[in-house]
Amino acid sequence: MDPQLKQLMKELGEAINESLADSEQIAEVVARIKEGGYDIFLVLEATIGVSKQGVPGSDKTSLVSTLSTNPELKISDQDLKFLKSLRIKIEEEEEEVE
Repeated sequence: MDPQLKQLMKELGEAINESLADSEQIAEVVARIKEGGYDIFLVLEATIGVSKQGVPGSDKTSLVSTLSTNPELKISDQDLKFLKSLRIKIEEEEEEVE
């Protein structure tokens, strides 16, 4: 993929992510879900298709981009109990000291 197009696609993903993060409507609904006693996490994916204008039959390039730039794994106590029942052990990553 063209490096310039790749950079523009990255910027588009970041712009979408920021607009969702700044959405008052989304924040209100998330707050109501939390008030109902639920923990919530939101992961969105976008599929963006591009093709060169004016080029008949050009190969279409698609980029699948997650909208979260720093995904974080959150595991509840219930998750840990379930994983333990399956004999799966979760080890916390040790922070590297510089």
